[in-house]
Amino acid sequence: MTDQTNGQDDFDGPAAPEHEPSASVEQAGRRGESEERLDIFEGVRGQDGNPVLPVQLKQGDMFAFSCHKGISCWNKCCYGADVIVTPMDMLRLSRHFGIRPIEFLDRYCYQAQWEKAGLPVAKLRMTGEDGSGPCQFVDDEKGCTVYENRPVTCRYYPLGLAAIKMKGQEGKESFSFLVKESHCKGHDESKLQSVAQFGKEQGTDEYDQVNAGWIDILMKASSWASIGGPQGREIAPKTQGMFYMVSTDIDAFRRFVFETRFLETYEIEKETVEVLKANDAVLLTLGFDWLKNVIFGEPTISMKETVLKEAIAASREEFGAG
Repeated sequence: MTDQTNGQDDFDGPAAPEHEPSASVEQAGRRGESEERLDIFEGVRGQDGNPVLPVQLKQGDMFAFSCHKGISCWNKCCYGADVIVTPMDMLRLSRHFGIRPIEFLDRYCYQAQWEKAGLPVAKLRMTGEDGSGPCQFVDDEKGCTVYENRPVTCRYYPLGLAAIKMKGQEGKESFSFLVKESHCKGHDESKLQSVAQFGKEQGTDEYDQVNAGWIDILMKASSWASIGGPQGREIAPKTQGMFYMVSTDIDAFRRFVFETRFLETYEIEKETVEVLKANDAVLLTLGFDWLKNVIFGEPTISMKETVLKEAIAASREEFGAG
């Protein structure tokens, strides 16, 4: 697999959209989309795979589950786990260790390709020669040593999170599903709770809010991958690299915003610019809004009028229009 972590190295300014961000293009893209289900968090995968119950669970639906130190399968789900590290995970876990996200990425993660969307993601590195050993953060006695800042995939378990985008619809509908693995005895416990109660107890809301733009891109890229990408093209390697950079190295994206022509090109309010200097979560939102514009032509961020006029004039000159 090609390393895409340095896709921004020779990038001296904001990328132009990969296709013209017009309403006609966006509508054509929506017409080309099929009904799509994307399993975002599939549960922590053990040796026996992920037996998924084919039932969509809404926020008010109830299920029985409990995980605690006294259970016989304590820590079993932390062995050979397949854990995607989301942008919010990267922020929380790097703060936990008192390091910056790129340091956390280098020490604890590896780059993988999410084939569903054709985009790179970071995954947590397991121990053992073949990756079947325990998570680096698990202690046999104490359990998860980063529990307060554990990844959102772990927070959701034993629930998976999926989203469905119906053909021609603007938004997506999210729902949960139950994952039952043979090693997990938590399903035999009597604690009954709703999906909403479980999410509140596990603290998933903050993660979902910050990760929303990242999930939107994966969702749409997955849908368009089935028809060959926007206008029949795959997402450019450089843009894939930018997606990975925003997802995993917020400091590199901050340098990109403040040390290139980004702020000269896009309409960003002065108050927001000041916030972007220190607030990683807000900067992530900007990053994924910008990528939606670059990849899909969505009107999530606006070019300054003078820049837009120059771009239009250059385009007309290139194609010989009067």
